[in-house]
Amino acid sequence: MQNKLKNSFVECGGRERARALLGETSFREILGPFSGIESPHLEPQGIVPQSDDGVVIARGELRGFSLLVISIEGNFQGGGIGEVSGAKIAGSLERALEDNKAGRAVYPVMVFDTGGVRLQEANYGLLSIAEIGAAIVELREYVPVIGIIPGKIGAFGGMSITAGLCSTIIMTREGRLGLNGPEVIEQEAGVEEFDSMDRQLIWSTIGGIQREASGFADLVVDDDIEAFQRAILSAMAKGTQMMPRSAQVERYLSFLQSVDPANPINPEEARFLWKQSEYGKPSEISYGKTIQENGNLSRGHKWFNLLTMGTSTIGKIDSVLCADSYIGGAHARFLAVVPDPFSRFPRARKGEVGLEQGWMIAKHIRDAIEEDRGREKRAIVAIVDVPSQAYGYREELLGIHQSCAAAVDAYASARLAGHPVIAFIPGKAISGAFLSHGMQANRLVALDDKGVNVHVMSKQSAARITQRTIEELEDATKKVPAMAYDICSFEKLGALFALMDGINVDSPTDSDLTSVKGKLVEAIEDIKKNPRNLSNRLTSSFAKHGGRSASILVRKKLAEQW
Repeated sequence: MQNKLKNSFVECGGRERARALLGETSFREILGPFSGIESPHLEPQGIVPQSDDGVVIARGELRGFSLLVISIEGNFQGGGIGEVSGAKIAGSLERALEDNKAGRAVYPVMVFDTGGVRLQEANYGLLSIAEIGAAIVELREYVPVIGIIPGKIGAFGGMSITAGLCSTIIMTREGRLGLNGPEVIEQEAGVEEFDSMDRQLIWSTIGGIQREASGFADLVVDDDIEAFQRAILSAMAKGTQMMPRSAQVERYLSFLQSVDPANPINPEEARFLWKQSEYGKPSEISYGKTIQENGNLSRGHKWFNLLTMGTSTIGKIDSVLCADSYIGGAHARFLAVVPDPFSRFPRARKGEVGLEQGWMIAKHIRDAIEEDRGREKRAIVAIVDVPSQAYGYREELLGIHQSCAAAVDAYASARLAGHPVIAFIPGKAISGAFLSHGMQANRLVALDDKGVNVHVMSKQSAARITQRTIEELEDATKKVPAMAYDICSFEKLGALFALMDGINVDSPTDSDLTSVKGKLVEAIEDIKKNPRNLSNRLTSSFAKHGGRSASILVRKKLAEQW
């Protein structure tokens, strides 16, 4: 028993895990505790910062292969991702990408032990996770990106979407993988939907065994250091030939089509349907049309109609609108997620990004990529008015994190393929929904209006998770703008290409519409003159003059120590 505990990977802390994978002789930490970089946003809120901000970055070797190990320390702020920790992850992946482009193979291994975005830094975490996802999608073209979910916390929130982008996911029985934590689902949807105290329910829904058996993980290993090393080597040996699950759109759509949301579903049925989907015929998938065009339209739906000049949607489901039209005389594909009171999955009827929405966004974007091969790439315009991701038992069982990852992957792939990708934000841009639909855009254009909000979670859930009152949360936004919901505070972080004022968001005039179209054309032209990655978010005036100071500093120090 003593020897088994000694070799346990789960019981190790973040730094111990990185050291265990690489061995004492090759382990070299980058931006370690003595580098003097910690979060500048915690102390003003009365929280003691940690000298490594809860993320360990290490270089070393495993059986002669050069590895980059990114290990998240779950014991600090629940493994939450803030500005510094997020910049360490994204920046190190970006450095590994540069090495691989230069012919120096570096294999990234990410050890997840995280609840997602650190709510005390909110939108800093949102920006960081988008940049992490962008780096992973680009890196996968050179080497497999390996994710490990050993246990303790697991991988939740935006970092579950990150896990869904990995080439290979390795878990233990004790590992958990899901977009929405049990407590958050209970807060948002009620205890009848998901009882956060029912441990058997939790592990049978999002635990390692279930995830591997239902298509959301690749391998379940024993809690032993050598077992993880062997699994990593096995994943590396597969190379980049395997299609990432976040790109397997038809297979997962076929899987979801086999589910009848009118009837209860249990974990065993989910496993069975996943195995059956291997033999499905995705081309025969059909979707009904049910939405009524009259009545009150959401902001996203209104602006979709305006920007597409009334072009009929070619969307396969009524909650994801898709149309090919023109912007500035050039072809463009427009996408919007809108409310559908008849959506097959009830938790995604108010404009949320749910199971079908993420995969369908991915399908429409990948169709455009394929159609435009060898010719001029049309712009892709994401019209963003999404209140959140969907919260529910079915959503977690059937892999909403993977659905969101599919949308992230598709937008990032389109951007890298040369499509100008713009996110136009006339409404809410919240949490995993915004990460999925908008955050991978080359440029973000938003309207200055009190109804335009950006954040990672509802105020009620954020208060519960951080054990604060809503009043205390609102007071903290005065010290950390990234915690605020309003678009003007988000602008200070430097990610927006433009914040347009004077636009009547709900009843735009012809002049308003002309102004918005003109700004979108301006964004497209700017994209064509600049890199296809998201680096512009760190070079804007707001970013350089305080909005992303720590993110910029971390990348500078990483380059020096790499």
